[in-house]
Amino acid sequence: MNALDRRPQLVCFSHLRWDFVFQRPQHLLTRAARDYDVYYVEEPVVEAGAAPHLRTSRRPEGVTVIVPVLPPAEDEGAAAMIADLLGPILPPSSRQRILWYYTPMAMAFSRHIEADTVVYDNMDELSAFRGAPSRLLDLEAELFARADLVFTGGMSLYAAKRRRHRSVHPFPSSIDVAHFHEARRKPAEPADQTTIGGPRAGFFGVIDERMDIDLVAGTAALRPDWQFVMIGPVVKIDPASLPAAPNIHWLGGKSYRDLPAYLGGWDVGLMPFALNEATRFISPTKTPEFLAAGLPVLSTAITDVVSPYGEKGLVEIVSDPAGMADGLDRLRTPPSGWLAAVDGHLAGMSWNQTWAGMQRLIDESVQARRQRVGDLRRRALPTPVGETLHV
Repeated sequence: MNALDRRPQLVCFSHLRWDFVFQRPQHLLTRAARDYDVYYVEEPVVEAGAAPHLRTSRRPEGVTVIVPVLPPAEDEGAAAMIADLLGPILPPSSRQRILWYYTPMAMAFSRHIEADTVVYDNMDELSAFRGAPSRLLDLEAELFARADLVFTGGMSLYAAKRRRHRSVHPFPSSIDVAHFHEARRKPAEPADQTTIGGPRAGFFGVIDERMDIDLVAGTAALRPDWQFVMIGPVVKIDPASLPAAPNIHWLGGKSYRDLPAYLGGWDVGLMPFALNEATRFISPTKTPEFLAAGLPVLSTAITDVVSPYGEKGLVEIVSDPAGMADGLDRLRTPPSGWLAAVDGHLAGMSWNQTWAGMQRLIDESVQARRQRVGDLRRRALPTPVGETLHV
């Protein structure tokens, strides 16, 4: 058996497609792939007439993406089919195995899979999102009962979940500083942005029910001289509902690799989040990413943005179109000393550091489980005649 055959496994169950938006799962699991065989199990794809099978593919980041392909079925039937499909590729094994959950819904088909440690990386309050499954909270309770470790994607989510499990640890959104620093060098702009005038304010990320589109429309109306560049896939809302104006530009989804080239041509970063149940516990990754790009930021009062970024004066908090419009005028020239304060704050953050902290807790959990198993086995052994068993 060679060294690669002995590498531990990390099996992740996620509600997010690997190729959708490069965010927390991709940052963490790309780093995990340096030491683990990482399998990323996505939600199933339903195809009429399909024979149940797994569609697997290897990504450049070293992660194997697994997509169950199923015929139409009720929830229980679909879960049974996925469990059967995963059985041959995740059998009982002498190799160390970590199960890593982003979605509690995966408990329905994975509860039987053996693991040395079970991690719930609770990055969002999924039950508050539009279209959340009715069984999600019940399955989350089951996941809390099975998990050895619970990580949270922000401090507000940590405060909400820390009493539900014996080992909850906050790991707020982090940053690949070097990647977003490229924006400060003003790289050549992508073709679809070169025709847009300035000054520019921009947003990047998933465009869904968490965006306050009325705030975007109102600000654009108050500042017709500013151009608003909106980057990201539109999901769960009707694209026709997005505000249309000569100075609002919906450019669609872009690759993580290309983001610095877009941000390098902006003057201000926008985070126009609606204040609703879906945003109550979010910790936007784009906050430190905007700052690393050297962009001043205007945001609505998201708890994990107000603290620490607003309190430290790194991000300006606004509540309405007038406030955001006035903020644009002020921040086109960032205040003196602001960038130095930004860099001082970001110096203590990195996805490498985040993963190292998680890995340490995983190693401790695996060791603790081995110790418990060893203790149980020793207690089960008969004591040889003439010897005293010291436990």
